[in-house]
Amino acid sequence: MVPIDASQLLNTMSANSSAFVVVTPVFEDAEASSRLFQELATIFGSKVHVVAVDDGSVRQPVDIGRLNAAGLGGTVIRLRRNVGHQRAIAVGLSYVADHMATMPVVVMDSDGEDVPASISELLRGLDSSEVDLVVAQRKTRVESLRFKAFYAVYKRLFKLLTGRQISFGNFMALKPSAVKRLAAMQELWTHVASCVLNSRLRVVTCALDRGPRYAGKSKMNFVGLALHGFRGVMVFAEDVLVRVGIASTLMGALAIVAGLASVVLKLSGFATPGWFSVALGILLLVFLQTGSLALMSLMLTGVSKSGAPAQAAYELFVESVERTDCVPA
Repeated sequence: MVPIDASQLLNTMSANSSAFVVVTPVFEDAEASSRLFQELATIFGSKVHVVAVDDGSVRQPVDIGRLNAAGLGGTVIRLRRNVGHQRAIAVGLSYVADHMATMPVVVMDSDGEDVPASISELLRGLDSSEVDLVVAQRKTRVESLRFKAFYAVYKRLFKLLTGRQISFGNFMALKPSAVKRLAAMQELWTHVASCVLNSRLRVVTCALDRGPRYAGKSKMNFVGLALHGFRGVMVFAEDVLVRVGIASTLMGALAIVAGLASVVLKLSGFATPGWFSVALGILLLVFLQTGSLALMSLMLTGVSKSGAPAQAAYELFVESVERTDCVPA
């Protein structure tokens, strides 16, 4: 394989005004990603350049030969270790912002649930000068009833805690300016969808069906999904702190008022035997619990603001970068 200079690649692709980049994270899923490459080649041919981020795969690493076999122009970014789905996307977007900053970008999963045929519809939404980013909102889902129930609860809790509504995932199309903006945001390394909500970009939704997996089973278990949802809330930790603080203050104030009322009733002789001690004990527990909740929210804010890599730090995660022989015409 003859390496292709990144500037040469950018100039060649820029000559095609309809060219775009697909960023997809891959972890131990060579079969599914290979099918994705084939479908992208069949539908878009030389118009697409794939940036596949191999998230520290050991058993099934991404094979650059699969991109060549599909006739796709592509780049494989191999990470030094597994960093997780969201950070793998952050690495891919940061790389594109540095090396392919003039083309629209589509972020999608490599397992087939994000349907390649839907990309054209997402990209059409970018034609408007009033739109920076188009996100896919699912019309139908193939998940279990339990997953749908927990997801519905999560969306309501997210709205309650952050004041924002989340109804999309990672499948999205971005203008070059939006890619640069997200790549410069620290929140991108925590949760991609929440980063979009926090970016103040002009976002529109596009209703799309979710497809079945190409092969294998999802590696995300319930604990992983819960952690993913928790990280989404962490992006808005300051908003959560304010909301929880206000709620805790109100609850604490009500507990104090109720406690004073209990004392008045006791001194007035209206309290039955044993009632005063039970009521006061419960109110004291409520007061302490609200204080603990406010403290936990404060700690959450501190954790969310530390430990996330800066924009230029993505290179520290990269082991190697390989490019195909195929360059879009």
